[in-house]
Amino acid sequence: MNDMLTPELTATKRWTVAEIEALFALPFSDLLFQAQTVHRAHFDPNEVQVSTLLSIKTGGCSEDCGYCSQSKRHHTGVEQENLLELETVVEKARAAKEKGATRFCMGAAWRGPKQKELGPVLDMISAVRALGLETCVTLGMLKEGQAEQLREAGLDYYNHNLDTAPEYYGEVVTTHTYQDRLDTLDQVRGVGIKVCSGGIVGMGESRTHRASLIAQLANLNPPPESVPINMLVQVKGTPLDGAKALDPIEFVRTVAVARITMPKSLVRLSAGREQMDGPLQALCFQAGANSVFYGEKLLTTANPSAESDLDLFGKLGIRVMA
Repeated sequence: MNDMLTPELTATKRWTVAEIEALFALPFSDLLFQAQTVHRAHFDPNEVQVSTLLSIKTGGCSEDCGYCSQSKRHHTGVEQENLLELETVVEKARAAKEKGATRFCMGAAWRGPKQKELGPVLDMISAVRALGLETCVTLGMLKEGQAEQLREAGLDYYNHNLDTAPEYYGEVVTTHTYQDRLDTLDQVRGVGIKVCSGGIVGMGESRTHRASLIAQLANLNPPPESVPINMLVQVKGTPLDGAKALDPIEFVRTVAVARITMPKSLVRLSAGREQMDGPLQALCFQAGANSVFYGEKLLTTANPSAESDLDLFGKLGIRVMA
């Protein structure tokens, strides 16, 4: 495993957890060199894709995800709000495009949408797409026939994170199963919608668990087109508040391993960037990250401002993908 894998092999390989753990264990410079080699074979290393995420329905979720500020089972101070009006969403999407975003992601705090709730979201997708933006939604678990409706509305991406390894999942969520998540991904993939799926690290999981999560993602057929790597943002009132923070270098290793095992995917730095300084983010880009969420807020948690991101991109010579 110390022999360097070719970019061609990483694009077709089926990964074992042991092989991914061996990547994690490489000397840091060797790991980053391998990740850069794979990255350069498939992407311009000096470009980053920019997405903006908007909470279109906040709070009141029935699920017990241990990291989430929007669960009604947790006392986090997040108030339940109604679904946003179409005009508000279009205004936010237009502003995101003006700041350079190429994809607009809309998230609703649901176990899954009821049919009467899905209708307004379909209108949002169509309206945002009409602005010339790629569209993505994260709505929870889908019922039969809903993926087809999303496709017909013009949806480009559906986000549904696996969160963590299957063997650690019960430590984080108990109100739905890992298979529920895989089933939703199968539904959206089956109708031709692109998949956005990643995970959250720093939830008390082991390195083996992180390797197992990446194996699950990389061995999807095909792997997700977009892979968000989230650093846990600890929220007071959630069960995971007080979890031991993940070492920053281990986070960079996670990004690098995701890049090597999913060479054609956009690997996105997602939640947690507000807690990362510029040099740490620069290491993540060096490790193969080539996408970020852009804007001051990710659903309910803070995110760096667009101005600070542009300043960092300028220092690093990174261009925003058109």
